[in-house]
Amino acid sequence: MPDPDARAYNALIRDYSWRGPAHAAGALALYAAMLHDARCPPNKYTFPFVLKACSALQDLRAGRAIHRHAARAGLHADLFVCTALIDLYMKCARFGPAAAVFHAMPARDAVAWNAMLAGYALHGMYHHALECLLRMQEGCASLRPNASTLVALLPLLAQQSALCQGKSVHAYSIRASLHDKDGVLVGTALLDMYAKCGELLYARRVFEAMPMRNDVTWSAIIGGFVVCGRMTGAFGLFKDMLAQGLGFLSPTSVASALRACASLADLHIGKQLHVLLAKSGLHSDLTAGNSLLSMYAKAGLIDEATALFDEMAAKDTVSYSALVSGYVQNGMADAAFLVFRKMQACNVQPDVATMVSLIPACAHLAALQHGKCSHGSVIVRGMAPETSICNALMDMYAKCGRIDLSRQIFDVMPARDIVSWNTMIAGYGIHGLGKEATALFLDMKNHACEPDGVTFICLISACSHSGLVTEGKRWFHMMAQKYGITPRMEHYISMVDLLARGGFLDEAYQFIQTMPMKADVRVWGALLAACRVHKNIDLGKQVARMIQKLGPEGTGNFVLLSNIFSAAGRFDEAAEVRIIQKEKGFNKSPGCSWIEINGSLHAFIGGDRSHPRSPEIYQELDNILVDINKLGYQADTSFVLQDLEEEEKEKALLYHSEKLAIAFGVLTLSEDKTIFVTKNLRVCGDCHTVIKSQETIDNVTKDLVISLRERKTAVKPSDPNRHSGGYGTGTGVGVGHPIIEAKTPANLSGRHICTSELLLRCSSGSSSSLPCTVHNVVGVGGPGLLSEGAEEAEPG
Repeated sequence: MPDPDARAYNALIRDYSWRGPAHAAGALALYAAMLHDARCPPNKYTFPFVLKACSALQDLRAGRAIHRHAARAGLHADLFVCTALIDLYMKCARFGPAAAVFHAMPARDAVAWNAMLAGYALHGMYHHALECLLRMQEGCASLRPNASTLVALLPLLAQQSALCQGKSVHAYSIRASLHDKDGVLVGTALLDMYAKCGELLYARRVFEAMPMRNDVTWSAIIGGFVVCGRMTGAFGLFKDMLAQGLGFLSPTSVASALRACASLADLHIGKQLHVLLAKSGLHSDLTAGNSLLSMYAKAGLIDEATALFDEMAAKDTVSYSALVSGYVQNGMADAAFLVFRKMQACNVQPDVATMVSLIPACAHLAALQHGKCSHGSVIVRGMAPETSICNALMDMYAKCGRIDLSRQIFDVMPARDIVSWNTMIAGYGIHGLGKEATALFLDMKNHACEPDGVTFICLISACSHSGLVTEGKRWFHMMAQKYGITPRMEHYISMVDLLARGGFLDEAYQFIQTMPMKADVRVWGALLAACRVHKNIDLGKQVARMIQKLGPEGTGNFVLLSNIFSAAGRFDEAAEVRIIQKEKGFNKSPGCSWIEINGSLHAFIGGDRSHPRSPEIYQELDNILVDINKLGYQADTSFVLQDLEEEEKEKALLYHSEKLAIAFGVLTLSEDKTIFVTKNLRVCGDCHTVIKSQETIDNVTKDLVISLRERKTAVKPSDPNRHSGGYGTGTGVGVGHPIIEAKTPANLSGRHICTSELLLRCSSGSSSSLPCTVHNVVGVGGPGLLSEGAEEAEPG
């Protein structure tokens, strides 16, 4: 009979080991105490439970030591000890030692076989798991897969979308009457498998046939509906669950319901779930907290998300990733970097989702150096081959003006999905490389990748930015005729933009009239922007009336309406539009341009003198303007839309934000560096004349480039309705196409002079810091969204 003291030790070790990783260390501490207590050495009842604790902690070193202790105690062939060793080695991905223990066993039961099979399934080793299952059935006639076997195997089948094999397992479970003995376990695993394979009908049938359900069952069926995009159905099931009492409520089911809220943008229900979490005592659960945080962030309630994040007692990678993603989606790229820095300071390791959220922040600020540092970070962390990472990097490099690096990543990435192709086509489009975008689209066929609706939006947009009107029209018609894709509103917006950019305003108007659906404000807004550019005042008035009937949605259309009236000399009507705009709460963002110098972002607004080097900047800009005036440049005052005298209009044009940013680039960058400027709004026509060589006369811009020391210069407007060519190359000055959303970055607005250190660590343990100092401007208004086609007249 075991010594009573040893039995007490074993009871405590068993209790600790069964309570999961949080208490497993206690089991190891008790085991260490047994080793030092000569009265009660470990016995065959001790080792299985202490090895279970090692498995929970994935402590391979301690497990190997205990393996040696068991061997010295003569228990190396004990069935329970060997099974526990197999479980440990498999969970730690040590397949060789696990197989060695398994094959050395004199006898094996179903539990030992299940330990091997579950280990293979845990690591996604589909073929090894199936082979193990076959050998189990062939090795001994008395051994048959039991409920534990199926519960281990079914998640792997779901992962592989092996629906046929899953149905075979379902049939076996019925023949073996496993639903009668372990109905909840097997039924839950089956419905989860069906849901993850996209077969919600089968999943629902299994669910309805189950005589008993637990919280895991409800979580599985609700989560399955969410994964399949059936958000309304998920809510219905969640309500059914609550109707049966709060006993079934779990963090996982609430997390699924919150995901549905985020997808449906149903904040009312989301906030009710927040209250429910607090009442049920689940508000401190990390899984539920992360889902709640993600919901608030996706809904744009960034203050609520930040407050919740600060209140969370425990935070993991998912918590930080959700907040980083929320900041980036809401135009607060600088805050995203600060959260990432805090994440590293707390020794929380970023994962793929974190970096996929962070990399767009570099694109949002056009911070190429930070983007390159992020690229280095994912390489060091072994994430570079991930398709989602490659897609994010391609998008970032394209938006930072390096389409060549985007293509390099595209060419070498191990696997491409439809997002990869769409991202590269869109990248070519925003650089005005429509022919390259078309060639890439045609190459999709050679790689067995079928285009989707987004592909054609990117393709038509690429044709639009490149002046390929005929090609764009052809692709629009082929989309439905050849590829069977029904055009959505976004496709019609792209087509109107294509025709309008090309100067075919009447055709664009007729196209809108023949649309099978009622055109929304975005469609008319695309045409209105072109009316402003092509100075078609009569059509602009008609379009303006349509927009007024529908109700302008967003600042951009109000600004366009005002500018149309101003260009026609109807300043009273323009002022009236501005008044309505303010009454409706649509605040116009001031023109803001920024430039990255050695990891520091320097921002300017028109006429701003808050920069520490303002005297030098203005002197340099004055010198440039004097030089080009000698060459025949004259300010184009038609782009000043205020009712001012001609002389005042000329003064208003002198110190626009992009000119100040370029002058600062001339002062600070070496001659071999490209001056890369980003602007939150459309580049005004006069600045366009000063900067862009293709659209100037008498070689004015060519001489300007010489005055800029023959340096490559690129100004990148954020506005999606640019009407110019791609980025400049060689020694020509280029004005890029719109690359990021037309938002003033939060770090560049609404504050006085501010310096904010944004640190990216390129690798864990070593700090390769890129201090991104934001030299802000004085008196800039708060962040606002300017929709397509909007432009501004900057203050003088």
